[in-house]
Amino acid sequence: MAKKEFRSPEQASADPAAIPLLERAEAMGVSTAFSRADSMPPCPIGSRGMCCSMCLMGPCRLTKDGQVGVCGATLETITARIFARHVAAGSAAHSDHGRDLAFTLRAAAKGEAKGFKIRDPFKLKAVAGYLGIPTEGRALNDIAVDIADNAIAQFGQQKGELAYLKRAPKKRYELWKELDIAPRGIDREVVEVMHRTHMGDDQEAEHILDQAMRCALSDGWGGSMLATDISDILFGTPSPLVSQVNLGVLRDDEVNVIIHGHEPTLAEMLVTAMNDPELIAYAKTKGANGLNMAGICCTSNETLVRHGVPSAGNFLHQE
Repeated sequence: MAKKEFRSPEQASADPAAIPLLERAEAMGVSTAFSRADSMPPCPIGSRGMCCSMCLMGPCRLTKDGQVGVCGATLETITARIFARHVAAGSAAHSDHGRDLAFTLRAAAKGEAKGFKIRDPFKLKAVAGYLGIPTEGRALNDIAVDIADNAIAQFGQQKGELAYLKRAPKKRYELWKELDIAPRGIDREVVEVMHRTHMGDDQEAEHILDQAMRCALSDGWGGSMLATDISDILFGTPSPLVSQVNLGVLRDDEVNVIIHGHEPTLAEMLVTAMNDPELIAYAKTKGANGLNMAGICCTSNETLVRHGVPSAGNFLHQE
């Protein structure tokens, strides 16, 4: 077997700031996404969607023309199932992010979430309009409770269609209806993907992919769009600002705190805490000149566009 070749830092990244740190990681024996990818090449069968592990009669590897799995699933069915489950996992992750924000909005409106409040009343009323919620003569917190309840209901809804679908261009909305892929409820579409892709259920690849599209729409025009709107209500709608990016934003004389993940509610509180005089003073008693916040990945963008918190990089910079 030929000796595995590892990429040099220059081959691994086009980012000039990352290259010297990749060299340092290599010298220190610290693994990174790049070194792990080089030492663990993907399975040639699995990477082509030709290996099914949906049930315990397998895994089944379909490497020959006309071959089917133990259950009778064709290669087309298997690859559709695998793809659909990836869609379901992604939709569940991003939509659940919206669910958490809806509960946070409700708690904030009822005075049950310390530190959170309505920061953009104009966006609040705009979202109420999207959802058919009356605003005339009503207190902002009462409107917010109705928005939160409506958003939460979108997750468990079993029939009909998601409220935000009609925000799409008319022609696009009509196409979704024609193809019968307009999502009914956010959670329902995720569950249906998991159901259809189980062994012994849906065997038609095209039918499975139709449901994958419906599930994806439940995220993009459901959970994720709700998350964006509610984030604007709670944290303020972003406006253009000037900030910095890349690894150079880290400081060697301050305590670096890196935001990483998918929870803007936590990130917002971290931004507040970073400006706490007591914490800054404590850091100085330990020899630091202060606190420095930067971000990695998705929630980094939330704090970048609202507070100017610099982004140190993306997922590939994390180590």
